[in-house]
Parts: sequence; C-alpha cells; structure tokens
Amino acid sequence: MFEFVRHWSRRDAADDDQIAENGRLVLVTEAVDALSRRGVDASISTIAREIGIDQSGASRLVKDAVTAELLVLEAGTSDRRRRSARVTGTGQLHLECAHAWQEQVFERLTAGWSAPKRRAFQQAMTELLERSNGASS
Repeated sequence: MFEFVRHWSRRDAADDDQIAENGRLVLVTEAVDALSRRGVDASISTIAREIGIDQSGASRLVKDAVTAELLVLEAGTSDRRRRSARVTGTGQLHLECAHAWQEQVFERLTAGWSAPKRRAFQQAMTELLERSNGASS
C-alpha cells in the first residue's frame, strides 16, 4: 500500500510549476467538496486534516483557491467566528474538468481491462475510502 501511495504522489507534474499549482488548487477544492458531501464544516483545521498538512499550509492553499475564485470563505455553520470554505460554481467546473481528466487517465491505464474488472476496481477503491473515512471519524 505504501508503494502505491508513494508512486501516485510523485507524478511528473511536480516538475512543471503551473501544473503543480493547478494540482494544489484541485487538491484543496476537492477536499472542501468531499467535506461538504460528508456534511462536515470545511474550516481550515478540517481541511488541513483532510489533506494531511498543517493549518498554515491549508490556510495558504485556501487563500490561493479563493484568489482563483474556486472557493469562498463564509462564516462557519457551527461557530460564526470561524470561517468555512465553500466551492464556487467556477470551482465546481474546475473539479469536473479534473475528474474528466482523471477518468481519461484511468481509461488509459486500464486499457485492456474488461468493463467488469474496471468497475470492480473502482468499487473496491470507493469502499476503501468510505471505510477509511468512517474509521477516522
């Protein structure tokens, strides 16, 4: 499992500053979207935990995504003094493009796999994520 994670975390895109920046914007926007879908307030601290970085790093990522108009910061739902992030319409379009790109890569990497094998792999990965999210709650 560690080899799998290491392999996918060091893709060639990190060598291109613009691609790497776009990747960071997708990362934070996807994290906010995932938290929202789970009904979790997307505060800086929950975003930091979701991504696995410190609050300072998460704050910078959120600031960059707000500047790019992918996220907005609003008063928190549980504490009006806290700020929570929400994905904008532009952010949603950005995620849709990123997801389409991921699907293209998945299709290329699984070329030659049968449709049932692809579906089984996707279902297994989804189940692992759901169990992981449930275990960390």
